[in-house]
Amino acid sequence: MLTIANQKGGVGKTTTAVNIAAALAVQGLSVLVVDLDPQGNASTALGAVHTSGTPSSYELLLGEITAVEAIQRSPKNDRLMCIPATIDLAGAEIELVSMVAREGRLKTALSSAALDDLQIDFVLIDCPPSLGLLTVNAMVAATEVLIPIQCEYYALEGVGQLLRNIELVQAHLNPRLHVSTVILTMYDGRTKLADQVADEVRKHFGDAVLKSVIPRSVKVSEAPGYGMTVLDYDPGSRGAMSYLDAGREMAARSASMNAATEGTA
Repeated sequence: MLTIANQKGGVGKTTTAVNIAAALAVQGLSVLVVDLDPQGNASTALGAVHTSGTPSSYELLLGEITAVEAIQRSPKNDRLMCIPATIDLAGAEIELVSMVAREGRLKTALSSAALDDLQIDFVLIDCPPSLGLLTVNAMVAATEVLIPIQCEYYALEGVGQLLRNIELVQAHLNPRLHVSTVILTMYDGRTKLADQVADEVRKHFGDAVLKSVIPRSVKVSEAPGYGMTVLDYDPGSRGAMSYLDAGREMAARSASMNAATEGTA
């Protein structure tokens, strides 16, 4: 289970969440995207209904419905599922404040036996661009964090604060949480700056950084407007091919980790 987090807006977080999910599903893996952003952009890109009143992550956090009741399957790929976010989620942070075990409500909701029956290979949680209770819930529910970092000036600004928050969650709420994956987005090979940022990120995060880099792409930006991932909108585009490569890389990493775990068991 991966939380896709970066409190800095405009880094390609939601775009990465839906396109990585689609790339994994193309490989035959079963993927669930949990949309925790009240804007509901991930829900839109996956073709999920997310009008107010639709069973969503809001009701899930409040304990009013189960995860299975909230799941919608993507019209493009049966292996790709989504728990949508509606505008109702905008008030959830305030409502959660007074609740018991408020930081662990998503974890409880996603650990139901009914969800296990769906045999989901990957759960990706798309967070809002903030470090509030919704993001904390995502970090408590997951074991891994995927950080998208754009290849632009100030790229690492704000990541330090995110890492400090991850450490706080590790110390007090979820000791298993760690940054497993970093993906470089909005890469423009024509600029020296993009290479400098990529080098800096690789020095800082080492092997956690995927070899696949996501280029700046008009097609990637256009796809959500049509309620699609870029893999459906223009499967031959550079953006789609890059996300496919990134998905393959993540699937291979996961398979080798599972093999290593079974070997030591």
